[in-house]
Amino acid sequence: MARAGKPAPALAAAGLAAIATLPGVGPQMSAKLAERGLETLQDLWFWLPRGYEDRTRLTPIRALQSGVAAQVEGTVQAVERGFRYRPQLKVALADESRGTLLMRFFHFRSQQANQFQPGTRVRAFGTPRPGQLGLEMVHPSYRVLGDEDAGLNDRLDPVYPQLEGVTPATLKRLIGEALKRLPGEAELELLPADIARALELPALREALLTLHRPPADADLEALQSGHHPAQRRLALEEMLAHQLSLRRQRIAMQKHAAVKLGASVRLAERLRASLPFALTAAQDRVFAEVRDDLAQPHPMLRLVQGDVGSGKTVVAALAALLAIDGGHQAALMAPTELLAEQHYNTLRAWLEPLDIHVAWLAGKVGGKARAAVLQAIANGEARLVVGTHALMQEGIVFHDLALAIVDEQHRFGVQQRLALRDKGRAGEDDASSRVPHQLVMTATPIPRTLAMAAYADLDVSVIDELPPGRTPVQTIVLTSERRPELVERIRAACAEGRQAYWVCTLIDESDEVIAQAAQGTYEALVAQLPELRIGLVHGRMAARDKQAAMLDFKAGRIDLLVATTVIEVGVDVPNASLMIIENAERLGLAQLHQLRGRVGRGATASACVLMYQSPLGQIARQRLETMRETSDGFRIAEKDLELRGPGELLGTRQTGLAAFRIADLARDADLLPQVQRIAGHLLKEDAACAERIVQRWVGGAARYASA
Repeated sequence: MARAGKPAPALAAAGLAAIATLPGVGPQMSAKLAERGLETLQDLWFWLPRGYEDRTRLTPIRALQSGVAAQVEGTVQAVERGFRYRPQLKVALADESRGTLLMRFFHFRSQQANQFQPGTRVRAFGTPRPGQLGLEMVHPSYRVLGDEDAGLNDRLDPVYPQLEGVTPATLKRLIGEALKRLPGEAELELLPADIARALELPALREALLTLHRPPADADLEALQSGHHPAQRRLALEEMLAHQLSLRRQRIAMQKHAAVKLGASVRLAERLRASLPFALTAAQDRVFAEVRDDLAQPHPMLRLVQGDVGSGKTVVAALAALLAIDGGHQAALMAPTELLAEQHYNTLRAWLEPLDIHVAWLAGKVGGKARAAVLQAIANGEARLVVGTHALMQEGIVFHDLALAIVDEQHRFGVQQRLALRDKGRAGEDDASSRVPHQLVMTATPIPRTLAMAAYADLDVSVIDELPPGRTPVQTIVLTSERRPELVERIRAACAEGRQAYWVCTLIDESDEVIAQAAQGTYEALVAQLPELRIGLVHGRMAARDKQAAMLDFKAGRIDLLVATTVIEVGVDVPNASLMIIENAERLGLAQLHQLRGRVGRGATASACVLMYQSPLGQIARQRLETMRETSDGFRIAEKDLELRGPGELLGTRQTGLAAFRIADLARDADLLPQVQRIAGHLLKEDAACAERIVQRWVGGAARYASA
């Protein structure tokens, strides 16, 4: 095997050769392929089929099943061209089984229609469906047979993802040409021989050839579901490349220096003594993990997960006090002004009695107030700075930033997190620079498998215990036809002194989406419930008006708050015990779970009603059933991963996981322990091999995942 660090000549020459070196590929074709990231022969090797058609056998027409793709062969019995609503070509086929199948075409040329003369033998592949006169195939793939065309395919037929401007036949031909230049096994394989053998999976060359040219006896079901050993071999290497990329980022990050914190815990102990509640065992455990990290001379990189209401802010405050106690600054950044301001109010109430200046910086802070805040940050008077992405702007200079805390970090782009990290740089160059410790928080539970893959550069802590006194929330799923009952339920709840949310998914009416808009719902509820004080909050309101409505609701001056999903995070009103989410079928599980977390924050029994518009799709039905069955954020996150995939769950701005070409984290989760072991071994024993694997799958794209 070609050793890592010495690129195999055959691999370098073949894999990295431009697609333009293939016969029949000119500048125009090269440009079309490059638009989809296909530039080298290696890109074509890894452009895998999205499915397969079994053209290795013929199915008698009488044996066809509706919805089951099949290949048939028959004689043209009749041909009809019609123009009833649009041009149509109908061709009736019959075979020896005395069955009849109609082929129907809506897009055709005269030359094509003239091929179908009665008596002509035709072989067609497609998915039959019921028609007026029996089964029919709409736009099947087909060919007219001559005397020499009696043979069947000896392999399953690959179906590749479509490329605009490139016909399927052309793409198949190009991939075939590229495969002719596939190097031998020794040159293509990047994994050390002992690791490759231990996988009990095919070699990479064998896996690629199997996936592009599956033999007739290949397990079609396994191929279609992504569980074939050849697919798992490629998925493992792709996941390994991403794991290596992240872990190398972590190693590079930890080469920087960071100030050691935690020598004094005086302020942290004073805060704990002043709180009206005791920390849970989970909060204590996570704070101990954070404290251990902060005591190191290299930067902490820790993600703290905790379900809605688990008490992450207290842990963040205690960590900030360790920095402040050492004479340094800390900063907390949140994605929205609403959430950032809530953090600011909470932290100021906790820390100002300890004589700590907490500063507030958001986009709306301007003029003399902004200048004063900037000066306090620059001269160190502001010991803790809370704000939005405004903290990362060029004009913001910290006196001595030692800890950067990022809340709901999946809502930030990774470059934004880098910018906050750079605020703490001190030193002549990158090698000598000192960077802040990083504490990243999220209330969006991340499945363990996803955390292992997406956050390989971070240590992960989980606050898996809710504070005492939180009441379970009853979740009810109702059709929108029962809306009048819900209006009466709100009337009764508010008459007893409780408060309620009514959540809508749109601001304005839309003809395209069947959803009640917040404005229209607000007006309707004001008319139906004249005795109640009703407020309205949505994303297009001025920040001042939005904040005023939220404060009125929190103070009890509003009984019912009609809102969009802007209230998903950061709103804490213990007296709110009823939530109605309209058109709940339009929201993802994570969002539904976050919204539900706004109720049940006090001692009163609470309920969340998921109101849906019929008919429900299969995925929407599964989401609502999951919400009704469990309130465990991690179980909900696992289901969300299964239904939506990692790209949507984390947001593509955070991670390149959505760009996985072959691997599927929900499907291939069982490979992760192997991936982690191999990554650890390669980083320790064969860094050059790790580099080649990253280059093959991730390329030179900077992930910034250790930001």
